[in-house]
Amino acid sequence: MATLDLTFDGVLAAAEIVARELPATPLQAHPLLDRALGRPVLVKHENVLPTGAFKVRGGVHLAARLSDAERAHGLVTCSTGNHAQSLAYGARLAGVRATIVMPASAPGAKRDAVRALGADVVLAGASLGEAGEHARALAAETGASFVCPTDERIVLGHATAYLELFGQAPDLGTIFVPVGSGTGAAGACLVRDALAPGCRVVGVQSAAAPAGWRSWRAGSIETAPATTRAAGLATTTGYPRTQAILRDRLDDFVLVDDDAIDAAARLLATCAHTLAEGAGAAALAGAAAAGGGPAVTGPVAVICTGANASTDEIARLAGSVAAA
Repeated sequence: MATLDLTFDGVLAAAEIVARELPATPLQAHPLLDRALGRPVLVKHENVLPTGAFKVRGGVHLAARLSDAERAHGLVTCSTGNHAQSLAYGARLAGVRATIVMPASAPGAKRDAVRALGADVVLAGASLGEAGEHARALAAETGASFVCPTDERIVLGHATAYLELFGQAPDLGTIFVPVGSGTGAAGACLVRDALAPGCRVVGVQSAAAPAGWRSWRAGSIETAPATTRAAGLATTTGYPRTQAILRDRLDDFVLVDDDAIDAAARLLATCAHTLAEGAGAAALAGAAAAGGGPAVTGPVAVICTGANASTDEIARLAGSVAAA
């Protein structure tokens, strides 16, 4: 595979590919949500894409840029769910075999969705890190190509969400982006630097899975346990490729606890007619925690990155709404 440069020109090229397969997603205001937060906030609804998450953009871009070896021998990756569905979706587009290694903790609904897209699912390990080790070993054993969740083709595909966003709202002052592996936040920085250099990009991660936050703060790759309930944020290490971008370009990085993420999911459900999984609600949790503090300037947008809520998340959401 030829290495792609992580540049704004690369994002523009990826956008041409992604737009052939996926519609632009809406950026919407929700008056009840504005009232709840005490300020206007726009929601970028990536949850409406075919797999229910922004990561399908990466799979579509990857599918168009597979090497001959990847097409011949297939793909292997590791994921807790949304990257898995993205790769499965892209592999189906390209007519390529894909095997997804998922930790035992991955939600059953996401496993079923991956299988429905035609990919093979292997359960291995208790964490994403352990699943990743198994996936690399499986690729070496079978001759398939291991696709890192932060592969350049993936990052550029994810960045197309922010190309759309700044086209829809060029005067944004602050955007909040959830961070697992950091591909979305890295993509946001690539686009922001070219189109809206005055806009602040703020990463949001669960305090129960702070490896990315620790890596950003330390300026080196750090690990940390991932005990968060939000599967899409359950990474145990910083990722070198995305951290190299975030280290110098991300304006701020905040941690929120899982209860705050659940509260944000409730707000999206009751005030924005939107079912969000934990990772999809994290950006709003970050915006709520920041309030009117120094991390927030100008018009604000949050990215609802995914709607693939587990049965446990839906049960907690239903319980909190009933209690209210």
